Amino acid sequence: MLKVHNTLTRKIEEFKPYKEGHVTIYVCGPTVYDYLHVGNFRGPVVFNFIRNWLEHIGYKVRFAQNFTDVDDKILNRANRDGKSALEVSSTYIEEYKKDFKILGLRLHDDNPKVSDFMPEIISMVTSLVEKKKAYVAGNDVNFEIAQFPQYGKLSNRKVDELKEGVRIEVDPSKKSPMDFALWKGTKEGEPLSWDSPWGKGRPGWHIECSAMVRGIFGDQIDIHGGGLDLMFPHHENEIAQSEACSGHDLAKYWIHWNMFNFGGAKMSKSLGNVINMREFSDKHHPEVYKWMVLSVHYRTVADFSEDTTNAAYAGLAKFYSAMALAENVKNSDAGVKAVLDEKYKTELDAVWKQITDSLNEDFGTPSAFAAVFEAIRKFNSRIRRGMKVTPQVVSQCEQFLELMKKFGSVLSLFQEAPEKFLHELDNRLLVQLGHKREDIDKLVAERAQARDAKDFAKADEYRKKLTDMKITVSDTPTGSFWEVIK
Repeated sequence: MLKVHNTLTRKIEEFKPYKEGHVTIYVCGPTVYDYLHVGNFRGPVVFNFIRNWLEHIGYKVRFAQNFTDVDDKILNRANRDGKSALEVSSTYIEEYKKDFKILGLRLHDDNPKVSDFMPEIISMVTSLVEKKKAYVAGNDVNFEIAQFPQYGKLSNRKVDELKEGVRIEVDPSKKSPMDFALWKGTKEGEPLSWDSPWGKGRPGWHIECSAMVRGIFGDQIDIHGGGLDLMFPHHENEIAQSEACSGHDLAKYWIHWNMFNFGGAKMSKSLGNVINMREFSDKHHPEVYKWMVLSVHYRTVADFSEDTTNAAYAGLAKFYSAMALAENVKNSDAGVKAVLDEKYKTELDAVWKQITDSLNEDFGTPSAFAAVFEAIRKFNSRIRRGMKVTPQVVSQCEQFLELMKKFGSVLSLFQEAPEKFLHELDNRLLVQLGHKREDIDKLVAERAQARDAKDFAKADEYRKKLTDMKITVSDTPTGSFWEVIK
């Protein structure tokens, strides 16, 4: 039984979608005016996994993530670059898609753009005015907070306290300082506008998502996702305008992921402490980023640092090394065929139950990872390179690989050829360390020659030199192999 944390109730609840066997998901996507930074991709990685897990346990999922291509930041970038706003947004939508593909994430079912939903936005604003939930102020249209008594139910904030906290100059056209824009009349010099019953203008930020949800799914969805920083005011305002318009709850479950910290501070462009995803993936394998996201719980703050990057390398190396070991041993004697090891099957069935129980408890990836780490430890204690291969050993290797692939499939991790992955991982680390693979190969070969000549003192000197270079060497009956210490 799947249980999820619902931000709306602040409780872990049993998951029951509106329509049995079917799940609808809408996640707030990026505002596309620049390359996206690593913090922006935590949500896509988390919800890629959530969608995968929902499908794994039997649901049919329709998943939409939008692109905000109408925004002040886009207009500012367009003015700076001497381009149209839609040229800027189109450019960075394509760059986002490249990053998304590099990360190996599954495509969404729908990627709505604000500019394609202008009729739906205008229709929704018109309906809110007719229902007297919103009012026209010149060429603007504002939502009237006083007409939605439940305002604040998601963020658990009270309107009176919010009013007291307002420190900006109050707009005289608003009935309350907390009222927010549904439609903004075009100001002089603004290059992007659409015709509407209230004159030329463009939508406010919050109405955009409400209209896209309504246009794709109707009045209600099962899951609405987004970063924790969007809970207020964006999601709070979405609830107000959507529910005031339809009379129904917008979403049954609200799922928010937490932020990345960088050097102890929230990662944000305003603080200037961001790394864009393209830069990171040029330097590091994309699985490193996915590991950093998924090895911590989605609702906890995640640290983004050199230490956590190194920890991701170490974790991936442990997983892939065990998989490489399994493949090496099972393929070392083609004449030996597997005979099912029932005892080991029972052991791994228990591990999969631990994984399932963890992921069904609010998508608890850390405890699932812990269960697999323990399975790896036990596997490494019984399987060795160069060991005698029996039908039971082949069976254990095959079953172990099946478990790893099965676990990885829901995470979009661990799907690459292990030896190839480890080779590439080491190549990236060698670049960072300033070493060349051929130089390491030469030292390892010279050490092997010293061992063959029984000059163990010389061999130990080579081992120390390699260790100082952060290279570890393992000796097996079939020869020596090396890897970068992670």
